Amino acid sequence: MKKTFTRQLTTAAAVAALYTVLSFASSFIPTVGGVFQFRVSEALTILPYFTPAAIPGLFIGCLLSNLITGALPYDLIFGSLATLIGAIGTYALRRLSENTSHFSQNGLPLGAWLAPLPPIAANTIIMPFVIAKISEMPESIPLFAFSVFIGEIVCCGGLGLLLLAALKKHPQLFGHE
Repeated sequence: MKKTFTRQLTTAAAVAALYTVLSFASSFIPTVGGVFQFRVSEALTILPYFTPAAIPGLFIGCLLSNLITGALPYDLIFGSLATLIGAIGTYALRRLSENTSHFSQNGLPLGAWLAPLPPIAANTIIMPFVIAKISEMPESIPLFAFSVFIGEIVCCGGLGLLLLAALKKHPQLFGHE
């Protein structure tokens, strides 16, 4: 029991640190603060597919990232909550993989292909309102939704699925054999 707790705590801390470092590094990419935001660390939102320890790791990593990069309170709170909601949704899709392995495409079960959808949806629904509140441009919510959606598709969908496929080949990384 103590070994499992220690492993989960270590995994959560590693995910939080990696998310924070990647977010900080990607904050130097010119498009990150513009209309289209590409936070490379969002690729890590597929990690709850492999372990529940990634859920608090992603939440804490997002919170730390937002603090370090000087996010305003709305972004700090609701951006972190969007990441938490997405992480919980991704973890829930893990069960779908167990029950639908016969729908496998290119070696990945259906749940794996769907794993990026909860963070994409959570951020696309929540963040446009946050950006509109911060920028004082409520009329631009549809534009903000589109821009967040594109950024999340690229980072969670594209990079996240590549990461998921790579990690799926190494189940021992998350204590699975």
